[in-house]
Amino acid sequence: MGNGELREWGNGELGILGKWKEMVQTKFNLLTADEFIFQYGDRDQYELIDGEIIEMSPTGLHEQVVGFLGRKLNVAIDRQQLPYFIPHRCLMRSLVTETAFRPDLIVLDQTKLVNEPFWQQQPVITSSEAIQLIVEVVSTNWQNDYARKVEDYAILGVPEYWIVDYLGVGGREYIGKPKQPTITVCQLIEDVYHKQLIRAGEILVSPTFPDLQLSADAIFAAGSL
Repeated sequence: MGNGELREWGNGELGILGKWKEMVQTKFNLLTADEFIFQYGDRDQYELIDGEIIEMSPTGLHEQVVGFLGRKLNVAIDRQQLPYFIPHRCLMRSLVTETAFRPDLIVLDQTKLVNEPFWQQQPVITSSEAIQLIVEVVSTNWQNDYARKVEDYAILGVPEYWIVDYLGVGGREYIGKPKQPTITVCQLIEDVYHKQLIRAGEILVSPTFPDLQLSADAIFAAGSL
């Protein structure tokens, strides 16, 4: 194109240019785990997956289920006089990828936190040593709970993980057909999660809390008015 010449961009070229700009913007919007913790550590509606900020939008009913399970777990901890507790705020920081999960509920062994490098300054966990149980109550971003977090929690060595799908919104490959409210109890055995599906009329028995027997019906009912 010579000096002084003007050229019109075709639709195809504009489309390519738009995609390139989007890729550049996305790349520059990615955060490291340290940047995320500094900027969003106290903002409970966000977590980080591979450098991408994920906004979580829990409903009031979601929080009712979280509150119900937290109360039952605290009772079990007190009854068994265990050195466990459920922190109000906690991030699980990966040391391999730029990821920082924010579980709905996490049960920690206080006696094991001495080896956590960040804990005395901020509620951040970097290993599974202190983790006894993680609970995720499913909402609109159910794919992360059923796929990504199952994989990452297993790699990190989380011994027990519950996926509480009180609305039955997960994919059929995870909760079966027809879709219905389901609790998936994942128990880590030789680095692989063995899963048990708990549905209406059944009892959830926790490997971590064998004396705690929760009715699936009561858990599902906690998610309604």
